[in-house]
Amino acid sequence: MLPGTITWQVVVPARGRWDTEILAQPVLSHRRVQMAFGDDEDSPISRLKAWRATATDLTATDPALSEILQRTESDLGALRIDGSTDGAPAYVAAGAPWFMALFGRDSLLTSWMALPLDSALAVGTLRRLADLQGTKVNPITEEEPGRIMHEMRHGPASGQVLGGTVYYGSVDATPLFVMLLAECWRWGAGDAVVRELLPAADAALAWIDEYGDADGDGFVEYRRKTDRGLSNQGWKDSFDAINDATGHLAEPSIALCEVQGYVYAARRARAQLAEYFGDTGTAQRLREQAENLKDRFDEAFWVAKNGWYAVALDGQKNQVDALTSNAAQCLWTGIVSDERAAELVERLADMSMDSGFGLRTLASTMGAFNPMSYHNGSVWPHDTAIAVAGLLRYRHIPGASELAERLTTGLLDAAGDFGGRLPELFCGFARTDFRSPVPYPTSCSPQAWASAAPLLLVRSFLGLSPCAPTRTLKVTPQLPREWGKVGLTDLRLGQATVSIHAEGSTMHVHGLPDDWKLVTE
Repeated sequence: MLPGTITWQVVVPARGRWDTEILAQPVLSHRRVQMAFGDDEDSPISRLKAWRATATDLTATDPALSEILQRTESDLGALRIDGSTDGAPAYVAAGAPWFMALFGRDSLLTSWMALPLDSALAVGTLRRLADLQGTKVNPITEEEPGRIMHEMRHGPASGQVLGGTVYYGSVDATPLFVMLLAECWRWGAGDAVVRELLPAADAALAWIDEYGDADGDGFVEYRRKTDRGLSNQGWKDSFDAINDATGHLAEPSIALCEVQGYVYAARRARAQLAEYFGDTGTAQRLREQAENLKDRFDEAFWVAKNGWYAVALDGQKNQVDALTSNAAQCLWTGIVSDERAAELVERLADMSMDSGFGLRTLASTMGAFNPMSYHNGSVWPHDTAIAVAGLLRYRHIPGASELAERLTTGLLDAAGDFGGRLPELFCGFARTDFRSPVPYPTSCSPQAWASAAPLLLVRSFLGLSPCAPTRTLKVTPQLPREWGKVGLTDLRLGQATVSIHAEGSTMHVHGLPDDWKLVTE
C-alpha cells in the first residue's frame, strides 16, 4: 500500500450493502488544526442557507420531478462559489471534481438555465467574466481584446494548464456573454447593472467582428494559435468532436453551426438593449447584421440532400455534413426559418438521434458514431435541454412539441436512474438495448449545466418569458401530463415577486403587480 492511502478489500454479496466512514484530522507542522463548521454568519453553511432563503421555491406533485428539482437546487448551491471574502460576486463553477472553477461557456449557460431559481447568479457570473475579459493579444493564452475567457485555474500547477492560469480558447463564450446580459435585463437586472456591463458586451461584439471572423467571410470560426491550446473550441471540445458523415475530422479553421446562431442571438439581444436605452441607430444596425447572417447561414450550412444543418464549415468552407445535436441548438437561438425547422424536426426525431434517454450528440448512422465516446454519440443533459427549449420555441411546427416531450421524458427517466442527479454525460446506447442509461466513467457529477438542465426544461414547458423593464410576463404552459402541478413560489423579477402554479395548459399567477401585463397566448 502506498503511503498516504487507505484501501479495503470487500466482498459484497448480491443485494448486500457495505458502508464505511472516514474521519479526517488536518495536521499542519505536526500540530492538529481545529476545523469549524458552525453556523456563524460568514460560514459556508450560513451563506448557503441565506442563498436558499432567497432562491425561488420550485415544487411538483410528481415525486420523480420533485426529487430532481430538489437535487438541482442543492447541487447548484454546492457548485456556487461565493466571493464574499474578497468582495467579488458569487458565480457558479463548472463541475465536480474536475472543474471547480469559473468557466466561460459552462458558467454562462448554467446561469441562463438557472434564471428561474436565482437571477443574481447570472449577474455575478457576468461581472466576474467582464473583469477577466481579454484586453491584449497573447497567442499562448489565446487572449484577444474583447474575448471572454474559457477557463480559470487555481493551484500550484495552474499556470501550466492550456498556456496559463486564465485561458481564452473558446469560440462561443463571447456571444453567449452578450446573450445572457440581455436575458438578465429581461429577468429584472436593473438599468445600472446593465449599463455597467454594456462596455463589456460591446467589446465582445467587436471581438466577434474582428477576431472571431478573422477571414472576413461573415462567420465566426476558430483555429488554435499554438500547439498547446484546444484544437476544438466549441462546446464539443475534444480533439475528434467535429467530423463529417463519413467520420473524417474537419480541418481548421472551423465555423460551427450553433456558434453562428449564438452570434445571431447576441446581435438581436444587444439591439434590444440599444433600443431600450434610446440608441435606435445601433439597434437597427445590429438587427440588419443579424438578418443578413441568418440568410447567409442558411445558404452556407443547410445540407439540402439530407435535410439538416452541417455541424460546421471547414477551412476550405466545405460543409462538414454530419447530423449532430449542434443543429438542434440552432433552433434555440432562432436562426432557423420555419421551413427548415419542419424538416430538421423530422431528422432529430429519428431513432438515430433519440437514444430514448435524450438526444445523442451524433447520429448513430454517422461514420464516427460511438455511444461510449465523449462527444460522438453520447448524451449530454444540458444539450438535450437546449434542444427541447429550441423545439418548444418552434412549437407551432408539426412534431416539435411531441419530440420535445419525448426527449424530456427520456432525460428525466435517466435522472431517476442516477438518483435524481443528472451527470455531465452518459453513454448513448439505445434504451431498447439497455433499460437504464449506461454511465460514462469520468463524467462530472454534480456538473453545473447538467444540474441546471431540469430548470430549463420546466421553464420551456411553462413558456415562461418575462420582460421586467416593460412589465410583461408571458406564461404559455404546455406541461407533460405526468408532471401534475408545477409551482414556482417567490419568483423574483426585478422589483416584483410572483408565484406561478401550472398544470397541463392551465395556470394561475399570484402577486403580479397591477402595472404588469400577463400574456397567455
